Amino acid sequence: MEDYDGRQVVGMDLHRRRSVLVRMTEDGRRLGTAKITNSQAALRREIARAGQHPKVVLEATYGWYWAADTLAAAGAEAHLAHPLGVKAFTYRRVKNDERDSADLADLLRMGRLPEAWIAPHEVRELRELTRYRQKLVHLRTSCKDQVHGVLAKLGVPVACTDIFGVAGSAWLDTLGLPQPYAGKVTSLRHLAGELTTEITMLSEVIASLLAGDRGYQVIQQLPGIGPVLAAVITAEIGDVTRFKNAGQLCSWAGLTPRHRESGTKPGSRLLRWALIEAIQRIPRDSAIGAAKDAIIARRGKEAKNIAKVAAARKLLTLVFYGMRDGQIRCLSRPPADPAITQTARAA
Repeated sequence: MEDYDGRQVVGMDLHRRRSVLVRMTEDGRRLGTAKITNSQAALRREIARAGQHPKVVLEATYGWYWAADTLAAAGAEAHLAHPLGVKAFTYRRVKNDERDSADLADLLRMGRLPEAWIAPHEVRELRELTRYRQKLVHLRTSCKDQVHGVLAKLGVPVACTDIFGVAGSAWLDTLGLPQPYAGKVTSLRHLAGELTTEITMLSEVIASLLAGDRGYQVIQQLPGIGPVLAAVITAEIGDVTRFKNAGQLCSWAGLTPRHRESGTKPGSRLLRWALIEAIQRIPRDSAIGAAKDAIIARRGKEAKNIAKVAAARKLLTLVFYGMRDGQIRCLSRPPADPAITQTARAA
């Protein structure tokens, strides 16, 4: 089978240290199987056996960047399989790496592969920064929560709105807590301060990278979306033109009402978080805020989460048009009618 001259299809089951590749013809005949220790050189050598411009598919699992880039540099047509979509197509009780690779190749050659987007380098780099910033924010929140936990254990009533502000820090300094609690609070306050420094630095770097991005600037006109959330939304969506319409983007983000097996959602969890966070900040007198309140009024307080998701869907729809068109028309003032203007002046 090694003398096959047609275009080959390759399924790659990628693991952290090793990978399994199955090569086959476009009609499904098996050509070969290989196990490699992960490295760019080993992958290039193996993919060279697949001939000119093979179609190669791998799952969007841990550490796929290097493999997709190596395949593209080697002239392969790389495809990224969505893990949740692949799971829906595979029903085998017995699984192994070779069968997983063959399944991926079969799905690709039959045109049934649920694909994920291979983001370009600049989008990956932006995502790396925004996602890391969010992780640092979560760590800082954990540090602050632990300080409150120590005070609660000791029965110390909190006398400040923000114990990490200037007045709050001065108040903490006067408490005279016993050990080991004093040492723990001091350590947590120091860690929170260091994390704040790193978060501030990352915010500046992200803002600099996005300074010329029209979509990033435009979506900040929407209620509830400031520079931080705009950066997250821009990074997670990437090239908005890969979505045919706003509905497709909302579906990818997991904001459309539909049945999902095991409660799984496609798309970016961080994007959904950013939109829900924006809805929490949105003014009640805005159109989206009013729509959310109308759902709660109609269906009761137990529908708060449903209302938030519905409002987030409306907000993401506006984000789509803002990023695609470079403006949000519903926020733009229509041009004045000269006849009306002239009448108004005469009056």
